[in-house]
Amino acid sequence: MKKRIGVLSIFTIVILIIISVTGILSLDFSKSYEITNQFGDVVQIYGSGIYKFDSYFRAAIFIGTDVTILFVLVPLFIWTYWHNYKKSTNKTKLKLMSVYAVAFYYAANISLGVAYNQYHLLYIALFTCTLFGIFATMREIKIEELNYKSTKGISIFLIMSGIALIAAWMPDIIPSIFSGTSLSLIEVYTTEITYVLDMGIIGPLCLVCLYLLKKNDKIGIVILASLLKACIIVGIMMITQTACQLLSGYDVTLPVLIIKSGSFVLLGGFAFYFNKKLYDRV
Repeated sequence: MKKRIGVLSIFTIVILIIISVTGILSLDFSKSYEITNQFGDVVQIYGSGIYKFDSYFRAAIFIGTDVTILFVLVPLFIWTYWHNYKKSTNKTKLKLMSVYAVAFYYAANISLGVAYNQYHLLYIALFTCTLFGIFATMREIKIEELNYKSTKGISIFLIMSGIALIAAWMPDIIPSIFSGTSLSLIEVYTTEITYVLDMGIIGPLCLVCLYLLKKNDKIGIVILASLLKACIIVGIMMITQTACQLLSGYDVTLPVLIIKSGSFVLLGGFAFYFNKKLYDRV
């Protein structure tokens, strides 16, 4: 099984590098053009690189995400894999599984959220490698030996994170339901994959994790490790995504920076603190 995890890890790292480097090399805000989408709205298309069929607004976010993937997640993945390879323990396996979980979240976003392009098979390969990497690594963890008791701090964090991830996107969705129109930033897409993942999986999973921790069900510790790592990386992503949006000339308003970007960065900071506490105790 260790050999299989190694193969999956190497494949995952290589694919992450290829996808993120290509995305970053797509940085060119000079080739945009306008089209009319299926809802009759005028949409600005990016027109450059691997994201040439994506919207101008969304392409900047994708490139900002790729910056975090290449310069944060990939080094973290290599470091975590190497430490697990050299001396595999319950703690190193838990760390590796949590990194796989973050990579899977990224893979799901690009596989289902990016406009079709030449890398579609690579996106699917990354989705597959990360999904099975999670299962393969989790199988190696001796869950019964994990030791972590929930604290008041982590309870508040999970409740706040769960509510925030569900409530953050509601102001975008509710008005469109009552007005019978599309989402204001649906652009050339058929749905908003971030809403689906955050509101349908990550947010509720925070609350489920808390319930399991309170019941002393140790699978809650495994879920917590993944949630904390995801919050940390997403917090960093919000910084690079916002930077790319500002570089693109997109008008990022102060309320958006504070309410959405700022809140995720804040959650990422708290997640970093609780992540350290987790591995000190587990």
